[in-house]
Amino acid sequence: MKEDKQLLVLTHLSQLLDFVTGIGGFIVPLILWLTKKDEIIDMDEHGKAIINFRISMFIYILICIPLILLLGLGILGLIAIGFFYLIFPIVNAIKASNNELPSYPLSIQFIK
Repeated sequence: MKEDKQLLVLTHLSQLLDFVTGIGGFIVPLILWLTKKDEIIDMDEHGKAIINFRISMFIYILICIPLILLLGLGILGLIAIGFFYLIFPIVNAIKASNNELPSYPLSIQFIK
């Protein structure tokens, strides 16, 4: 196994592809994690954190959609989720460059 902080940073930042492609922000980190988790130190932990975050946010989006009809609360939820999608990949990319483990708030631990 080797250390590759740049690939860890790139894996976190690749989530921002959603703003360009729509789905690339899930597919690219998933592929990087699955192909490099046994080769790069800490890739398994970072990849699991990203996938758990992405699945959790998707579930929260599904919850917000019907809440739009209820006094517009879903719109506030979607705005908050959009903020999380933008900020936390950048924060965790910085953490990865400093050899820190990622922390994505509100993530449900589907993959341990």
